[in-house]
Amino acid sequence: MTSLLRHLVIAAVLLFAGPALPQTRSITVASTTSTEQSGLFGYLLPRFSEASGITVKVVAVGTGQALDIGRRGDADVVFVHDRVAEEKFLAEGFATKRYDVMYNDFVIVGPKADPAHIAGDKDVADALRKIAATSSPFISRGDRSGTHEAELRLWKAAGVDLGSAKGQWYREIGQGMGPALNMASASNAYVLSDRGTWLSFKNRGELAVLTEGDRRLFNQYGVMLVNPAKHPTVKAADGQAFIDWLVSQAGQSAIAGYKVGGEQLFFPNAAH
Repeated sequence: MTSLLRHLVIAAVLLFAGPALPQTRSITVASTTSTEQSGLFGYLLPRFSEASGITVKVVAVGTGQALDIGRRGDADVVFVHDRVAEEKFLAEGFATKRYDVMYNDFVIVGPKADPAHIAGDKDVADALRKIAATSSPFISRGDRSGTHEAELRLWKAAGVDLGSAKGQWYREIGQGMGPALNMASASNAYVLSDRGTWLSFKNRGELAVLTEGDRRLFNQYGVMLVNPAKHPTVKAADGQAFIDWLVSQAGQSAIAGYKVGGEQLFFPNAAH
């Protein structure tokens, strides 16, 4: 190759290569199906990305699975709603700090015909006992999610042994909140739902909220950075930036501002 040709080739390579593009900053957040299926993330994440330049990939699964993803180091942040499981995650050293972010509540949804006669019952344990006593169909997520764990604690508080009920009137489906509501709608069954997903759920059929307001239905969400000492691949700075934004005035205002049909789905309560 002549010297002139070599210079022409080099010039062409440099021309088409162009300037190096800056790397996109991104994090992975393992979170609950309720934060995604309620539409909250679709509302929040563009606001965070615009403020920070960081894009967020969400893996939406049940809380138990989200925490397991964090344990493996396959996420930078976990955003979940099962305080008992979160405290265990902390105690195991997979995070060093947990932050309250927001809350809403659980409701028992069921057919308007209400064969168990639980409509207006403010005592959730009493309502569940009535469902069991009448063998009325009940859909359980059965997926180790925060909602599923809350449901199991409520059955225990009601003194109902689910062992003999499984496969009969009590059906575990191993899926998220949206599919559970769809199945309850199709089969006119009862189901425990977080209010956020219920308010954004369109395929209600004959379903309605029948039991609400018991303090035991309180539903707190928390967020944690996966400990980079356990998993050095964790993007600690950008993950912490996401957490800091969520608990900041801007993030808390954005959470409060998310509404469906004029109703607020989540209520910010980060400590300041």
